[in-house]
Amino acid sequence: MSKQVTFTLDGEQVTAEAGLTIWEVANGRGLKIPHLCHKPQPGYRPDGNCRACMVEIEGERTLAASCIREPAEGMVVTTNNARATSARKMVMELLVADQPAQDVAHDKSSHLWDMAELNGVSESRFPKLEEGHIPLLDDSHVAMNVNLDACISCGLCVRACREVQVNDVIGMAGRGHNAYPTFDIVLLCGLRRMRAGLPDRRADARHRGGRRAGRGSCRF
Repeated sequence: MSKQVTFTLDGEQVTAEAGLTIWEVANGRGLKIPHLCHKPQPGYRPDGNCRACMVEIEGERTLAASCIREPAEGMVVTTNNARATSARKMVMELLVADQPAQDVAHDKSSHLWDMAELNGVSESRFPKLEEGHIPLLDDSHVAMNVNLDACISCGLCVRACREVQVNDVIGMAGRGHNAYPTFDIVLLCGLRRMRAGLPDRRADARHRGGRRAGRGSCRF
């Protein structure tokens, strides 16, 4: 018999299987905690970097990312108080600030906009990136066509390709706010439906060994 943990979730005592995260337990009970860098499907490892799923844990100074935090015996977790909801809303506002407006977005029904709606966010009070810093379309190779102005650098595409598809053709380049996904044009990644049209993994001399920056809307 598997070990179980009993804790309090939004005022109710909950017993769950040990090893599950707070997000998984809440989701299993019908509670909708926003998430962006986490994909609740087999093989996808939660990363906790987007901070869109923050919850409050009694006795702790800072909020916790529920997708990577496991409940402990006797823990008191609150997902719906003002502190947690305002923090999540702030995260979405900051992300939406750098996005194309939804009515002209590359994917108007993307998961990002679903989560923005869940947080009650349709626009941001924060300034957008300066014009010269907004990434543009890169379609310089047949294997990719991506718009990084819609990327939030959550790393989900990297984990999907590296850990789920096990192709390892997507990585991250740059640092901090200037980080962005890069693509190995020699290999194919099934999740991105990349089609290089090469007979094998040896690209022609123009592209051999290189990684090119992809810029675009996320399909994960």
